[in-house]
Amino acid sequence: MSTDSYIHITAGGVPGGPLFFVFHGTGSNEGQLVGLGRDLLPEATVVSPRGDVSEFGAARFFRRTGEGVYDMDDLARASAKMASFVEAHVAAAKPSAIVGLGYSNGANILASTIFAAPGLFDAAVLMHPLIPFQPQVKGDLAGKRFLMTAGRKDPICPPNLTSRLESWLKALDAEVELLWHEGGHEIRQTEIDAARVFLSSYRPQA
Repeated sequence: MSTDSYIHITAGGVPGGPLFFVFHGTGSNEGQLVGLGRDLLPEATVVSPRGDVSEFGAARFFRRTGEGVYDMDDLARASAKMASFVEAHVAAAKPSAIVGLGYSNGANILASTIFAAPGLFDAAVLMHPLIPFQPQVKGDLAGKRFLMTAGRKDPICPPNLTSRLESWLKALDAEVELLWHEGGHEIRQTEIDAARVFLSSYRPQA
């Protein structure tokens, strides 16, 4: 798969530094999280793909038939395509670490890509993920690090499904941190602060 298989932005970075993949939410585009990525991990090369599925004009990474009802065949397609896209960038950059951050639909494709290729990412920040199915992980997640953030009143991502995902990841030997706020589906400053701390270990040492 080519490094250009998705329309994407590549920004910043130092040679041999981390690769930081960021994945936008439904209806946004590849520009949504680039600034946040550069702020959180300034030494990283930020790669931000645009979802290749249109839902009534809104960009997404995979198809669905309703809110929280996924087209599982298309999710499998998208996860395999994204894994190949990431692998192509890794082969070209030879980075010190590979980390990801996704919000909403972006968190879902990031999680599903990790399920499909668990050796690919070292760590992931999943902001308001919704995984309404039991993951079938092709390997194990031992040593992989996850930060999950969520709103206790999120109408899109029910808290019980967030807690269930946390339990599934831990059962697969992943290291999981879960941060809640009292709001809904919006990203709050506490989530950004937690992501900054979580990602700090991937900054190159002086």
